[in-house]
Amino acid sequence: MEKKYILSLDQSTQGTKALLFDQKGTLLFRADVPHKQIINEEGWVSHDLNEIYRNTIQVIRDVVNRAGIDKEEIAGIGISNQRETSAVWSRLTGKPVDYAIVWQCSRAKDICKEVELQGTSNLIREKTGMNLSPFFPASKFAWFLQNVSLAKELNKNHNLMFGTIDTWLVYKLTRGASYKTDYSNASRTQLFNINTLEWDNEICSLFGLKSDDLAQVCDSNANYGKTDLEGFLDNPIPIHSVLGDSHGALYGQGCLERGMIKATYGTGSSVMVNVGTTPVYSSHGVVTSIAWGMDGKINYVMEGNINYTGAVITWLQKDLKLIQSAGETTALAEAANPEDKTYIVPAFTGLGAPYWDNEAKAIISGISRTTGQAEIVKAALECIAYQITDIIKVMEQDSGVAINELRVDGGPTKNRFLMQFQSDITDINIQIPDVEELSGIGAAYAAGIVLGLFDKNIFSRIERHSYESKMTGDVRDEKYNGWKAAVGMTLAKKV
Repeated sequence: MEKKYILSLDQSTQGTKALLFDQKGTLLFRADVPHKQIINEEGWVSHDLNEIYRNTIQVIRDVVNRAGIDKEEIAGIGISNQRETSAVWSRLTGKPVDYAIVWQCSRAKDICKEVELQGTSNLIREKTGMNLSPFFPASKFAWFLQNVSLAKELNKNHNLMFGTIDTWLVYKLTRGASYKTDYSNASRTQLFNINTLEWDNEICSLFGLKSDDLAQVCDSNANYGKTDLEGFLDNPIPIHSVLGDSHGALYGQGCLERGMIKATYGTGSSVMVNVGTTPVYSSHGVVTSIAWGMDGKINYVMEGNINYTGAVITWLQKDLKLIQSAGETTALAEAANPEDKTYIVPAFTGLGAPYWDNEAKAIISGISRTTGQAEIVKAALECIAYQITDIIKVMEQDSGVAINELRVDGGPTKNRFLMQFQSDITDINIQIPDVEELSGIGAAYAAGIVLGLFDKNIFSRIERHSYESKMTGDVRDEKYNGWKAAVGMTLAKKV
């Protein structure tokens, strides 16, 4: 029977989505289910791995049933996943030993301090491309070993399995037959040597790990095994791509050449520039990692990660209760006093790139007696754009590539105030695709191309609209200097 469809699974921080694409690369149907954000009194953030897997099966079944297609016409599936969220499970039973530690969670910061005291920070950066940080899985895996008794016991006899969410899903979907990850996810663990393209024994030992216990690293468009989706399919289909969500978005945006850049606006944000087939290292706080491995060829990226972008809007809604929905923010920001000088620095769990200060605390500065709801909302949107701008400036400096266009994706890109301000404060063209779900699209395109359903012209089908800067240079400089001053206060405030 002719194969006509590609499934894509996008497992993100907030929920799990299944996407169904036809032979033209058109997104036909989508189904999604949120999962619980488990946050304790210490601010630790966790996810239930079993819930995520149940939701995975549910959304795939939902999207196929909703489409009413013949299941035999599905060619395969691609996976994009939230990165750095870290899971451990038993090799004996296949069951998690604890909740997954979410990428945002900094509970492993003391482990990083201990490793840093050994004078290994430069070594780690040279081999992995990343600054030592509790946001990466290396220290999270170590935290499990040090704090979860079952993990300690299983690890003694090499009966513990480690992975990011992609590895967990591949393992479960293949009924334990496949213990694999791809280059993009491996490069984000702080355990993978991006020069030798292997798990690094020396770094693994710093965190109490053995490289032999980690998943096999494969090309991002490799065959990861077959799945029948817990009996939903009569004939299993191949899982033929795995990409970290930001890498999937870079691929889906068609940023296939050196110097092309995208920003994904989600709970947090990833700004990523393709630097080609040779790694380029930053001296100003962004990291170097692997974009993907495709057909035996590696592409590298420079990337800056921001902990709180879209999550700032959630904070306005659920914690401050200033808004009832994210959709209100555009009108409120546009109605705010344009002369108001309020800044929000959302360092709720420290600051990531390019500052890398785990102890930084969030602040609101510059408020006046007339600062009200609209001005706070405006400042919240602006802080998203300022953080993106910080990273773009560093990337230009370190890569030597002038950036004139930024391709963006994610829910917040619907906010016209944010997008216009992003163009204004960076003074570059902002390109927004006419499709959503770029992470899922990237995974679908990678799988569909290797399975012969698409050709590489598939990227040209995406149309875009743009925002151009309207801000004068003097105003831009004044606003950005104010932001840098606010960040300076944040970094200085150690409590």
